[in-house]
Amino acid sequence: MASGGYVYASSEGTPVSLLLLPLDETLRHERNAPEPAVTSEPIALTERVPRLTGAEIAGYLSPPRQFADASLDNYRPDSDYPSQSEAVEKMRAFASSWTAGSGGGGWFRRARKQPAAKPGIYLDGGFGVGKTHLLAALWHQAPQRKYFGTFIEYTALVGAMGYREAVQLLSGASLIAIDEFELDDPGDTMVMTRLLGELVAKGSRVAATSNTPPNALGEGRFAAADFLREIQALSAHFDTVRIDGLDYRRRDVEGSAVVTAPDRLQPTLEEEAAGGGSALEDFDQLIAHLSRVHPASYVRLIDGISAIGLRDVHQFSNQTDALRFVALVDRLYDAGVRIVASGTALDEVFGVDMLAGGYRKKYLRATSRLIALTS
Repeated sequence: MASGGYVYASSEGTPVSLLLLPLDETLRHERNAPEPAVTSEPIALTERVPRLTGAEIAGYLSPPRQFADASLDNYRPDSDYPSQSEAVEKMRAFASSWTAGSGGGGWFRRARKQPAAKPGIYLDGGFGVGKTHLLAALWHQAPQRKYFGTFIEYTALVGAMGYREAVQLLSGASLIAIDEFELDDPGDTMVMTRLLGELVAKGSRVAATSNTPPNALGEGRFAAADFLREIQALSAHFDTVRIDGLDYRRRDVEGSAVVTAPDRLQPTLEEEAAGGGSALEDFDQLIAHLSRVHPASYVRLIDGISAIGLRDVHQFSNQTDALRFVALVDRLYDAGVRIVASGTALDEVFGVDMLAGGYRKKYLRATSRLIALTS
């Protein structure tokens, strides 16, 4: 089935491996389309059609700016949860191979008088316990070359440039850090398992975190067993570290996204932008435009934007559109882009059927982030 610039494999209307699929050939001519400069007036993102090369995509694979200074020393473990302090020490031990000895030789080199360390580590826990901080801290300690991205960003990289080209690009990296390793799409999980297997065999180390949704009490909060089962042959290469703690992000999910009156949308947008770049879009037009831009290029789509206004937001009826929006929300959240919206509250755009389906974790994460970006 063809839809909006992508070709989808589907089962009962459900998109599979959304980010792994190539752009329609009819869009290739727009690869070098110029991007308008950001001005003091709100711009239209629908006028931007960015196309990133594999090297450009890889250039964005670093921690979000809020973790630019993350370290194992400035992580503050909660004394009520000893597993947090234990996790810090395990991360120090994992990183020690980069500082001990000559520092070369890849994963399978054995230090004398020490057992061989496993090439992978998996941090398992709920939101708000500092998994991303610890992952970013590890990335900062790793020698060049190294990469840090979400699961979605890596699958988007494969989709944008092809599997073999992605392997070639990432091979030789000291560390592949994957935030929020997702298990809800079998196609994506299989591709990532194969990719990581090849990279580990070539000497790279891998660190990953779980993507447990906020407020997920009673529905399999910790995902280590699922992770090890899904990555199959790779599981022997991973140490799992469980991190307990108070899930402070539950407060976000229990709140509501702020709705702005239509006549206050642009003035409020100007206030939120605080002198930075801004964009103002009709919700339907933006969602339609996302089908013309590969998700790997969403990061460039929002370059120079401090705030975005959305007119006439409404609930999604199409899951493909909803998943594209989730990918955009992740980029907006990482960049700290504020959202001002009229219409339906953004925490209500994913209907009951979607929240009960296989992409529940994605939608809950996006909901939490939308509340945070509008509050």
